[in-house]
Amino acid sequence: MTSPSPSASTGGATVELIDVVKDYAGHRALTGVNLSVRPGEFVALLGPSGCGKTTALRALSGLEQVNGGSILIDGVDVVDVPVNKRDIGMVFQSYSLFPHLTAVENVEFGLRMRKVAAGDRRARAAESLELVGLGHLAARYAHQLSGGQQQRIALARALVTRPRVLLLDEPLSALDAKVRVQLRDEIRRIQTDLGITTLFVTHDQEEALAVADRVAVMRDGNIEQIGTPEELYTTPSTPFVAAFVGLSNRMPATLSNGRVTLYGETLGVLGSPAMSGPVLALVRPEDLLLVPQATPGSIAAKVVASSFLGSLRRTRLALSDGTLVSVQHDVSEHPEPGQSVGVRLRGNAVSVSGVDG
Repeated sequence: MTSPSPSASTGGATVELIDVVKDYAGHRALTGVNLSVRPGEFVALLGPSGCGKTTALRALSGLEQVNGGSILIDGVDVVDVPVNKRDIGMVFQSYSLFPHLTAVENVEFGLRMRKVAAGDRRARAAESLELVGLGHLAARYAHQLSGGQQQRIALARALVTRPRVLLLDEPLSALDAKVRVQLRDEIRRIQTDLGITTLFVTHDQEEALAVADRVAVMRDGNIEQIGTPEELYTTPSTPFVAAFVGLSNRMPATLSNGRVTLYGETLGVLGSPAMSGPVLALVRPEDLLLVPQATPGSIAAKVVASSFLGSLRRTRLALSDGTLVSVQHDVSEHPEPGQSVGVRLRGNAVSVSGVDG
């Protein structure tokens, strides 16, 4: 029977992490992580350095032994299953190509280790190279390829074994900005075409929000919130998520009876904060409106700096009480440093945090 082309759906697996704990020399890197990923879903693990996202990925791959909990692939606990038996493909930040092998030889290496016949091995490696758009460079060595091309080779090598789960550990961080965007979109296209269940570790929120079906925001060894990019941005469940995903201005306010008052205006609050009294309201730059001058109902401010960002302009303001905020507005407006302006709240609900957090 002829093996299916890698362009065919691989039938991605269900992945579950249940109360997964990992300790390093007395430090708890994972504090009971729970995560469920549907077949063919693309989930990004997002968070600051040291939050446990790479540890979670390595635990799933088998590169790290866990101290507690279960890791299920299609319902089977693989905690005691070796790396090469988990049916997982993995792409790392470093390309890790063998310098003495050509591109096609690098891609077929995993098949060689699995004792796949030479003819089938070479055909599948060629198909994987075509999948990532590099079939014409099959005979080149690593030093003859750009960084982006080398990472595509690494991706083809991970895909050639037709894994049910694909793990990507910050695979784009060593590339320049333009290549990163191109390759992240290519990864998403390939993942969608093949239907591989994929977990993607990154500290770059734009990257995570752009490609993932759902994003799991991690903090201190656990998942703070998981949801679609839209859910995380518009309805963060904690102040940490609100501050970490997207930009937020921290503005002094008072919380009472589930409503927050700042600069004379009362707004709704996201989530169910238990605190009351003085707080910081986390206000998105697009939830502020820049006006040419302070008027009744607006907050007096002075322009600190203004940056052109292509489709919009972001202006930094110092409010009358010294609070610094950023406002996003149309590029047709050109506020100058030192100019007196006004700013208004658009009235959208906000997240809040304690004055020390």
